[in-house]
Amino acid sequence: MTIDWNALKQVIDSAETVILTSHIRPDCDALGSELGMAGLLEQLGKRVRIVNGQATPPNLQFIDPENRIMCVGEDVQVLELINDDLLMVLDTSAWAQLGPMREVVEQFGGKKLIFDHHVGEDDLGAQPFKNTTAEATGRLVVEAAEHWGVPITPEMAMPLYAALATDTGWYRFPSVSANTYRIAATLVDAGANPSQIYQDLYERQSLGRIRLAGATLSRIETEIDGRFAHTHILKEDFEKTGALPSDTEDLVNAALEIDGTEFAVIMIEQLTGGFKISFRSRCELECNVVAANFGGGGHRAAAGAFVKGEFAEVSELVLSYVRQQFEAIRN
Repeated sequence: MTIDWNALKQVIDSAETVILTSHIRPDCDALGSELGMAGLLEQLGKRVRIVNGQATPPNLQFIDPENRIMCVGEDVQVLELINDDLLMVLDTSAWAQLGPMREVVEQFGGKKLIFDHHVGEDDLGAQPFKNTTAEATGRLVVEAAEHWGVPITPEMAMPLYAALATDTGWYRFPSVSANTYRIAATLVDAGANPSQIYQDLYERQSLGRIRLAGATLSRIETEIDGRFAHTHILKEDFEKTGALPSDTEDLVNAALEIDGTEFAVIMIEQLTGGFKISFRSRCELECNVVAANFGGGGHRAAAGAFVKGEFAEVSELVLSYVRQQFEAIRN
């Protein structure tokens, strides 16, 4: 699927004020895409605000040095957002991932569009501009700048590089192609500093995150001849370790690093109840298909869902389904 860049530009040209938003539990692709798109739109003469349903996690605040990204209900209220000309939803197409911004999307009086690379899609009442073959939404922002002749500034390059690097697992996921590296080179030429971004992401861990990672890794169990690995985090673990909910980011990948493991699951209890489930795959069992069974979505190699319930029932429900799917692909 390719994006009709001319049609997208026509929608943007018709607006003077733009709201950008993305999913709750924002990652680097969500935040980087928003910041990159904001820089692009402002060069086109638009007035832009970035507002998410949840605040930027402390470990990712480096991506927004000017503190541009606001949180609805804290920095700005719903009624202050619904009368702009255009609302762009980036890096998600799902109602469940909008959190408190859902109310804004529902009440918004202007034009609405989706700018995304995920496969799944809810009816948000918005015009979709998607490329599901793209490895990151950040890549699509770079392509938009190229198509419209807008220069990528150093302030745009840093968050866009973080978006591309993290959504490709620092260039190790199957979604990576030669073009991925060309885009990365474009961003480096524009001012991104990969070593500094890597340091900010992975070499400034809190003691709480390190302790949480240790507890999570110690719980990993494998089955199906080591092909399936899973672990979990409970609410009480945050208090015991001093970690934050955002410190769970990417911990599922450690389970997939075990030799022989082909599919990994982590179940993370949310402070408000229920479990965020993350799936990772390097086999024919597709994460987005598994996640869809629980109302979630994502990509073939990485996806997520939210499941209500207590740990025992959620664990049985999720793990049993994955076992069944392994049995199905065997046959």
